[in-house]
Amino acid sequence: MRVLVIGSGGREHALCRGLRLDPSVSEVHCAPGNAGIAQVATLHSVTPTDGAAVSELAVSLGADLVVIGPEAPLVSGVADAVRAAGIPCFGPSREPAAIEGSKSFAKDVMTAAGVPTARAFTCTTPDEAAAALDEFGPPYVVKDDGLAAGKGVVVTGDRDQALAHAAACGRVVIEEYLDGPEVSLFALCDGETAVPLQPAQDFKRAGDGDTGPNTGGMGAYTPLPWAPEGLTEQVMSEVVRPTVAELAARGTPYTGVLYAGLALTSKGPRVIEFNARFGDPETQVVLDRLETPLAGLLLACAKGELAGHGPLRWRDGAAVTVVVAAENYPADPVKGDVIEGLDAEVPGAYVLHAGTALDADGRIVSNGGRVLSVVGTGRDLAEARSRAYELAGHIRMRGSHHRSDIALRAVEA
Repeated sequence: MRVLVIGSGGREHALCRGLRLDPSVSEVHCAPGNAGIAQVATLHSVTPTDGAAVSELAVSLGADLVVIGPEAPLVSGVADAVRAAGIPCFGPSREPAAIEGSKSFAKDVMTAAGVPTARAFTCTTPDEAAAALDEFGPPYVVKDDGLAAGKGVVVTGDRDQALAHAAACGRVVIEEYLDGPEVSLFALCDGETAVPLQPAQDFKRAGDGDTGPNTGGMGAYTPLPWAPEGLTEQVMSEVVRPTVAELAARGTPYTGVLYAGLALTSKGPRVIEFNARFGDPETQVVLDRLETPLAGLLLACAKGELAGHGPLRWRDGAAVTVVVAAENYPADPVKGDVIEGLDAEVPGAYVLHAGTALDADGRIVSNGGRVLSVVGTGRDLAEARSRAYELAGHIRMRGSHHRSDIALRAVEA
């Protein structure tokens, strides 16, 4: 198989790595990719949101499968363009991808499907926002209705800050706060059938102890030793399958991965958000544990053949990833700093590139907010965590920062 991956982040490096490990794959291509992805795939300079350019590249490569990583190309309809060119595509079409592109649309789908989620109001004026905030009280949850790269949500006890975020976004969804630990569950979908991957937990806040501003994610781990027994099947039956059925009933079948961000409340799992793609950095740990060859699995989704694929196989043990971020991330990250220590070796650990590039001298430099994902694996979370942090300790980049408490609470429990 020849596979083309669209995107340039840590998620796409994890996907390319997984595809490269699949013996059925002869070529892995990525557009536009990054400095690390270049070590496992052939890079192409294409704008990810340009459907015509992506489909033209896929045809010229003779691609057997296109895998779209980020949300922006999905919401803009790139998957539709690829399918129109006659190439199987892993990723939802434009209309069902609105489940991430519009928080309001997602709430509408959940209401119609009977999916448990927070009560919410869609607001477009300051008066509407103020009334919604007063309805729910603090802590206030204000979400940009559109795409915001994981950083469009403000959770605060400060009413003025909540109002300011609403005003800055224009159209927002304001909802009741859901208390309880958060879990990410990915489900692979082919329009009718849905199959779960392992649950993971990510860390949204920039600082230790869940302090600081929201980010795209500063680390993740799997499995979750504290998760209630039967959680995955409960989420599949109460959340994923009803959502997939509702989208199919609307004539917009969902093909790709449906990401359910959940709060485990005292009343059971509640959906915080849906994403239309693999989460980043959860993908880095979930795919590490997946033993089933990746390409055939994604192709079965793209071709509507998931029901006949067979059960997934998982490796024993655990995986932890720690994100190394650039100076001043998430506000205005500094780019162009040289990264050293990437040649360091720690058994059971490796580095995935997220925001990297090559400078004029061929050196690997920072080129984004989240620069690297350092993955550690082991017999258990403690060993995986130790290896991830040992390797992260070898990496040097001016002004960089990372959390020191990824998976710590799960290890100490």
